[in-house]
Amino acid sequence: MSLPITCLVIDDDEDDQEFFLLALRKMRSPLTCQFANDGQEALEKLKKDTNFSPNYIFLDLNMPGMSGKQCLTEIKKIAHLQHTPVFIYSTSSDSRDIAETRRLGADEFITKPTQVNLLTDQLSKLFMTY
Repeated sequence: MSLPITCLVIDDDEDDQEFFLLALRKMRSPLTCQFANDGQEALEKLKKDTNFSPNYIFLDLNMPGMSGKQCLTEIKKIAHLQHTPVFIYSTSSDSRDIAETRRLGADEFITKPTQVNLLTDQLSKLFMTY
């Protein structure tokens, strides 16, 4: 892996952002991570900067303003992101949320774990698969 992997995490909770970053740092791989605090901020960044094309997008469902489902729908409309995997990263484990986000184009659904090592393991598997 010569180029760093770039992740965009869209999550309004700063603690969850820090938790995600801790998990990435444990991976010992060339990774960079950018954050957006809500769906609108993420969409503005993704639409304005066509050179910014993250390798992976992690999207929380429950955010103020624009929901994760609405944001996912809009991300899927952006041409330069058509092949970018989008993973739902949420506290929800509701089967209806999982089914609906899959229907909307999410590649995977990750229920936020409570331990950094668990998230690190999940991320490692995702990066090897996608």
